Amino acid sequence: MRDGGHGPAVAFAMDILLRFAEAVGAPKLLAISQAHIDGCLYHGQVSLDFVERLVTDGGKVCVPTTLNVGSMDLLHPELIGGPQAERAAGKRLMEAHLALGCEPSFTCAPYQTRFRPRFGEQIAWGESNAIVFANSVIGARTNRYGDFIDLCCALTGRAPAFGLHLDEHRRGEVLFRLPQLPPAWRDSDALYVAVGHVVGGRSRGSVPVIEGLPPPPSEDRLKALGAVAASSGSVALFHAVGITPEAPTQGDALGGRPPAETIDLTLAELKHALAGLSTAAEGTPLSAVSLGTPHFSLQEFKTMARLMEGFHKAPGLAFYINTSRETYHTIHGLGLRTLFEHAGITLLTDTCTYVTALLHRLDGVVMTNSGKWAHYAPGNIGVGVAFGSLADCLASAQAGYVMRSAL
Repeated sequence: MRDGGHGPAVAFAMDILLRFAEAVGAPKLLAISQAHIDGCLYHGQVSLDFVERLVTDGGKVCVPTTLNVGSMDLLHPELIGGPQAERAAGKRLMEAHLALGCEPSFTCAPYQTRFRPRFGEQIAWGESNAIVFANSVIGARTNRYGDFIDLCCALTGRAPAFGLHLDEHRRGEVLFRLPQLPPAWRDSDALYVAVGHVVGGRSRGSVPVIEGLPPPPSEDRLKALGAVAASSGSVALFHAVGITPEAPTQGDALGGRPPAETIDLTLAELKHALAGLSTAAEGTPLSAVSLGTPHFSLQEFKTMARLMEGFHKAPGLAFYINTSRETYHTIHGLGLRTLFEHAGITLLTDTCTYVTALLHRLDGVVMTNSGKWAHYAPGNIGVGVAFGSLADCLASAQAGYVMRSAL
């Protein structure tokens, strides 16, 4: 491949991949079954230069390859603002990836698509929440691949044999033990965000093991835990004892060794973690609500539909749900799309509200049930943020100001 036997694009990609493998000390390359590309979000001319060189050289991905969110909603381009030149460049970058043979998924949650990997599969994924979900909840194997390296893996079908691809690096190292939880905490989706926020901040590069986590009613709560842990602390793999596939017992999660450190969490620490995700107090007027970071799943749409009986959005408040094309088409087929749109909720595909010019007001406060959105949005787009559970977000959207249930 490096010597040009598969064409100039593959030679270019393999040369980069071999240099990367040498830099991380990988003794060999592994065959991968699929890839997920994070680099279709436009960050400047370099994004286009790299991908369009591969297109010009006739490059094609050689494994099934999904795409992360881009800078545009190609299904609803009228929703996206910003300078025309940046919108055009973002669209061009997304289309360049399609020219390489990537799937038009444009989702940060490829595990919710038909390309979901299986336990033990070697894959090369970009996007922090996708990586931690694949490793932790599914038990597939990937490192945190950044822009361009993930695409090199997709063109060559190879990844360096290092890190979380290997058994010895997947063992848990730091044990987090949860306290006795009141019923209100055990039943709340906010618990998993609080745990993820603390675990991310205190793992310091180690693989965390979480003991005492209530079995979730759906994997969406593990999705939320992993997303905020990956955002607040670069966690790429966590084990939840009795829940995730590589952690049926504490001993299995730790690989038969004692933990390097044991951290006993307190209820006060979990409350502090939730409070740290908000810059706005209860009672603060809202300009918008944004859900679906990571992208809203079919189950989350169904859960929200049950909670929306009698719901009426406050006048002037914008309400967005970010989701994948696949889920968007599914809820349309089920008749759920009209329920949300008739309630004044904007369904956004292909991108996310904290990475693109979509919110009409950046001087107000936005409420979210996503720890990841709450972590990134103040820095990314400069808005105030209020975190709350899904039920809190609905109640607040109806009232027009921040409301939270007691935890």
